Amino acid sequence: MYSMPLGSDFSSGNLGKAEEDAHLDGAVPIPEATGDGAEDLQQMIQAVVDNVCWQMSLDRKTTALKQLQGHMWRAAFTAGRMKAEFFADVVPAVRKWRAAGMKVYIYSSGSVEAQKLLFGHSTEGDILELVDGHFDTKIGHKVESESYRKIADSIGCATSNILFLTDVTPEASAAEAADVRVAVVLRPGNAGLTDDEKTHYSLITSFSDLCLPSSP
Repeated sequence: MYSMPLGSDFSSGNLGKAEEDAHLDGAVPIPEATGDGAEDLQQMIQAVVDNVCWQMSLDRKTTALKQLQGHMWRAAFTAGRMKAEFFADVVPAVRKWRAAGMKVYIYSSGSVEAQKLLFGHSTEGDILELVDGHFDTKIGHKVESESYRKIADSIGCATSNILFLTDVTPEASAAEAADVRVAVVLRPGNAGLTDDEKTHYSLITSFSDLCLPSSP
């Protein structure tokens, strides 16, 4: 188990999110600090823990929750107690793409900090050099088409020249609506696809399945 201070970037953000969530079924409120001493602080900490557990039980992708994830991962990765493990086809494929002149970006519901920790502390070593940039939900949620347009603007690329790899079909649909090319990655343990999804999307089981043109 790892402990760390609940920095203002998480605690204030989560308080605001808790207020927004107050109308949701089962939502766990977080009280405002009253400054009444250790007992008050302990009650607030427990409320934050309960709220986080509630969000996790719903597999929510809130920015505040992902920031907390990043803080926890930082403690574990920097202590050498965790290393990220990638599917065997991923790193060789990314190296090949970059050698061909292509750029590689990560867009994840996990925070940028968490992404950098994963790539910086992997079983393959520090492979951050393989990634040209990182995006998280601060630019927008992955099921919103506008997020992909913002990313394209940020990297100076037409959406039609971007290939987005995902294992979540609502994300694939949002990217397609922004004129982004999409391939759905089938991995062990992923949610199954409907027959319509199987026929609609390009499907791959390995990054090595992709035949990409070299960058001009």
